[in-house]
Amino acid sequence: MHKSFLFKKNKQLTENNLIEKALSGIKFSKEEIAFLLLEANPEWVYEIANEIKKRVKGNVVYLRAIIEFSNYCRNNCLYCGIRRDNRELKRYRMKEEEILEIAEKISKQGFKTIVLQSGEDPFWDAKRLSRLIKEIKNLGVVVTLSVGEMDYEDYKVLKEAGADRFLLKHETIDKRLFSWLKPDTNLTKRVRCLNWLKQLGYETGTGCIVGLPGQRIETLVEDLLFLQEISPEMVGHGPFIPHPQTPLAFFPSGNPWLTLKLIALTRMILPKANIPATTALNVLAPDLRFKAFLAGANVLMPDLTPDQYKLHYEIYPGKGSYRINLEEYFRFFEKENLRTDLKPV
Repeated sequence: MHKSFLFKKNKQLTENNLIEKALSGIKFSKEEIAFLLLEANPEWVYEIANEIKKRVKGNVVYLRAIIEFSNYCRNNCLYCGIRRDNRELKRYRMKEEEILEIAEKISKQGFKTIVLQSGEDPFWDAKRLSRLIKEIKNLGVVVTLSVGEMDYEDYKVLKEAGADRFLLKHETIDKRLFSWLKPDTNLTKRVRCLNWLKQLGYETGTGCIVGLPGQRIETLVEDLLFLQEISPEMVGHGPFIPHPQTPLAFFPSGNPWLTLKLIALTRMILPKANIPATTALNVLAPDLRFKAFLAGANVLMPDLTPDQYKLHYEIYPGKGSYRINLEEYFRFFEKENLRTDLKPV
């Protein structure tokens, strides 16, 4: 679509009517989303998204503590460092009692949500996971799962065990690109899983990777339209970061500023969603680690996996060694008049 047409079509857009449209629940058109992504001044878009966040979500930043309990994965995704064919990776699988010990420590630190994340590890089937979930729920916390694609009945078992939320990124809405990058599955199955999760009553999260090899910027417009249509409760976007032990090792990284704009537009089209400032964005562009919270993000997800395991959950370079400095964030939040949901201990 020609840029001059986009501008002509959307030159009437103002900060006030964009905010009003977002708050009213009226869907954005493809032309409006394209204009905002491709042409609109980024700082203007950030300001609008931040205002929408303040009005809908208030001044609270939600903290979600992550435990990466296994880096085994049956899949061979081209971009992922824990892919099945990475023979240089030291594999680990935490024991149930280890996970419970860490979860108890996390809950005592005041975190209200624990995210259990892993590769698609067949050892951790629905039966084992449900037993673990039941024990963690006894700590009085919300349990979020990020363990990949499963059958409907497995998702049902986990929900009945007490799982509250499920993160399953769609990665890209481009079917051909998805199939190339993720040869063990397809986009139809991924979307079906997302629909199952919503049907079962999970707070469902998804999101895309920005700057994937072969990804067109116009595809990101389609990603946003897809998100607007399925209306997930959580959306996390991160930039592509090439891993040296993958087939995509020599491709360039994704654009962190474009990722930030996608976060802001997600806040505009889904004002009620919880949107994290993703670790990938912080690793690739540490100077932007606070910027996302002024552009629509309202969730921070510190990784509290023990170092002896965390170092080997390297889905992209820098992931395993990166630690969020909470004190640094708390100072920033105080400066911006933001508070967290971390319970006093």
